[in-house]
This record gives sequence, C-alpha cells and structure tokens, in this order.
Amino acid sequence: MFTSNPGSQRKKPVIGVIKARWPLSFRVQQLSLDGLDHSIAIIKEAEMNKQNVSAKRGWTVVLAGTGINLALGILYTWSIFKGAIADSIAAGGPGAFAWDKASINDPYATACLTFAVAMILAGKVQDKFGPRITCMIGGVMVGTGFMIISQTTSYWAWIAGFGVMAGMGIGFGYSSATPPALKWFPPAKTGLIAGIVVAGFGLASVYIAPLAQFLLGAYGLQQSMLYFGIGFVAVTCFFGLFLSNPPAGYIADPGAAKLVSRRSATDDKSPAQILRTAKFYTLWTCFFIGAGAGLMVIGSAKGLAKASMGELAFLVVAIMAVGNAAGRIVAGVVSDKIGRANTLVVMLVFQAALMFLAIPVIDGTYNNPLAMPLLVTFMVFNYGTNLSLFPSFAKDLWGAKHFGMNYGILFSAWGVGAFALVRVAEMLKVKTGGFTMSFAAAGALLVVGAMLAGTLKTRKAEVPVLEGAFEEENDLVLAKAAND
Repeated sequence: MFTSNPGSQRKKPVIGVIKARWPLSFRVQQLSLDGLDHSIAIIKEAEMNKQNVSAKRGWTVVLAGTGINLALGILYTWSIFKGAIADSIAAGGPGAFAWDKASINDPYATACLTFAVAMILAGKVQDKFGPRITCMIGGVMVGTGFMIISQTTSYWAWIAGFGVMAGMGIGFGYSSATPPALKWFPPAKTGLIAGIVVAGFGLASVYIAPLAQFLLGAYGLQQSMLYFGIGFVAVTCFFGLFLSNPPAGYIADPGAAKLVSRRSATDDKSPAQILRTAKFYTLWTCFFIGAGAGLMVIGSAKGLAKASMGELAFLVVAIMAVGNAAGRIVAGVVSDKIGRANTLVVMLVFQAALMFLAIPVIDGTYNNPLAMPLLVTFMVFNYGTNLSLFPSFAKDLWGAKHFGMNYGILFSAWGVGAFALVRVAEMLKVKTGGFTMSFAAAGALLVVGAMLAGTLKTRKAEVPVLEGAFEEENDLVLAKAAND
C-alpha cells in the first residue's frame, strides 16, 4: 500500500487495499482508480479467492483421474487371463478355448493398438465436449467389451470384445483423465501431475491381480469377465462426474510472471502443425521403442516368473504394478527438475541394460528365485516413466489448447509398439522356446532409442531474468499508475 512519505519532495496519493499476491495487472487496475473505492477492492479479493478455489478444484480432477485409471489398468493384468486361457487350451474338452498358442496374446496386442488409435478420436472428443462425456463413453465401452467375452471362448469374439471394444473404451477413459488434470496446473508441475494421474493405471494390478486370481478360482474366467465389466461401468462413470476442464481465461499460476514466462497463444500447436516437425517423429519413435519393450515384459510377466515362483507367480503382477506406478511419479518429478530429454535418455539406457541382464536369467545361466521378479519390477518401473514423460513433452512443446488430440496422435506410438513388439516376442518364443531373442532385440532397440532421445536436448528458449530486475519493473509500472 502506498502512503505519503514526509522525506520526499512530493506527496504520493493513498491507494486502497492492494494484496501482494495479486497479479500485476490487478494491482495496476487498482492503482489507476480515482480515490478509495473499497467495493472494488472487495471484488478484486473475491476474484482472487475464486482463483484459489479453482486450484483446489484441480486437485479434485487429479484424484478423479487417478481413480479412473485404477479401474482401466486391468489391461496390465492380461498375463493372468492369458494363463487361464493357456490352461484351458491345454486341458481341452467341451467349452475349452481352442486357439493357436502363437495367437494367445492377440487380444491383448489388439487392445493396445485399439487403445492408442482410440486416443486420437477420444482426444478430439475431449477437446470439444469435455472429459466427463469422454469418460462415460469409455466406461460403457469397456463394460460392454467384457460382457461380450464373458459369453464365449471364440478367438474372434475375444478380439472384438477385449481387443477392440474394451481397448477403445480404455482409450476414451484414459484420454479423459490426464489432459484435464494437466490444464489445471502450471508448467512447473506438469511432470508431477502427469505422474500422479497415470500412476493409477500402473498401480491397478496391485488389487486387480489378486482379485482376478480369486474370481478365476471361484467363478471361472468368463464369469469373472462379467463381474469386471459391470464393475468398470460403475467406477468409471462415478469418477467421471468429477472431471472438468478449467474455465475460459483460467490462469494456473497468477504469480508465474515472476518466472518470466514468454509463452503466447502462438505456442499452442495444432495436430497438423506438430506433424510437420521433426521432433514429433523423434518422440514417436522413442515412445514406440520404450513402450513396446515394456509391454512385451508386462504381457508375459506371469510366465517369466512362474519358473521361480510357482503358483505364487501371479504376485509378480501385483509387485510390478508398484514399480510401474512409482516409475511414473518419479520420472515426472525428476523431469521437472533436470528436463524431459535428460530423463528419457537415462530411462532408455537403464531399460536396455536391464534387458541384457535378464538374458542369463531367462536361459538358466544364472539361477536365483528373486532375480527375475526384481528384473521385471525394474523393467516395469522404467516402462512407467514413458507414461508421464510423453504427455509432459506434449504439453511443453505444443501447449494445452489441442493437448487431447496432440497427445492422442503421439500416443499411437504406444499402441503400435505394443502390437508389434508383443506379437514378435510371442512368435519368437514359440519358435525358439524362450524369450532370449526377444530381450536381445528389445535391448538393441532401446539403445537406438536412447541415441535418438539425445537429439531432443535443446537450449532453453527463455532468457533468465533476475528476480530483482523483475521487481524493479513492477515498481516502475506501479509508480507510473500511481502518478497517473
């Protein structure tokens, strides 16, 4: 607040209440008022309180998105369903699954591909109609898909029900969770918020794995699918009610001017614009490699652990879920500190090393009952980093206006990587009798990905400005308004 200063040569007018936390534009407006008008000050205070309420609303959206992903994360429990299908094929008899063993992963691979393709359409729906409607469409699709496969053992019905319908529903549900959450928070928290929301997807197996194991033992595979379908519709639609985009004109951090942000409306890139940049294709390739290698491990986690853990192998699915979720949060926080590109390089190099280290464990050269569960957990930790890094890349590089569709297009790399590498891994397993070749090929691809990620490092576009200089600029603007 300005007051008269006896030591100065001229008097400065007394100005009404000015809150230090107000943005500069609010303070200038208040200073330009003629005389004391406390009603204006009250209005300004009310507007700032509204801003604080909006920030709290953002955390509600984050929690709702996390809850939705906790349901949709059943995709990562496929290895348990896969085991039940394999047992049915081996047992034979009336009502048993009669699939070719090399195609046993096809519903999962198809779901991953459909998930990624649906993200593009879902992103457009999310940008146009909002996350709430998008989420409910997804929940109904997932439930319908599971209800379809609960009635049949047909290969094509499972491709349609789990692979297409449920995969598309997961894409719509997933697209409704992360984009709105990121829009409520400033760039400095992008990695953290993305990590928290997508952690729900990775953490889902902690409860779904033991739940699925119980239901399979008590009711069989198909009846269990029916129960899961009903549950997903209820959970996703409930949490969807709490999703929303920020209101028009919302500023995530009114005090962010102190960080001298130089972003403008022109930074918001459209899908057509991002497809004309080399950086998009570099990111797409890195995402393809990182996600495909991780999903190859996730899709076969139970089989990899069965040799060392026996009937308790299903626990590795729950254990790796903790690593999956932790990787998303840790990578988000770390990338906020050291940069997305640096974090991505470290992640891909570490994942490649783990793939090569796993080979002697897989082929029996090194025998330790804890080795494979630990390796799988760390691999899935690394895989999880992809799901917080790439949405953060999308927001940083291309803005929030078209975020839903932009990230949906980038996310296609996840689906193509899953479909290609998971399918190839299963074919190599059937041909060679093990996963050695699959892990060696994935390790080599990850090294290539790390080299590509290194090209993403760029110098910061913003020129740092000292805090003192910024405060001096503030003082000059305030003084001018006071004199006027």
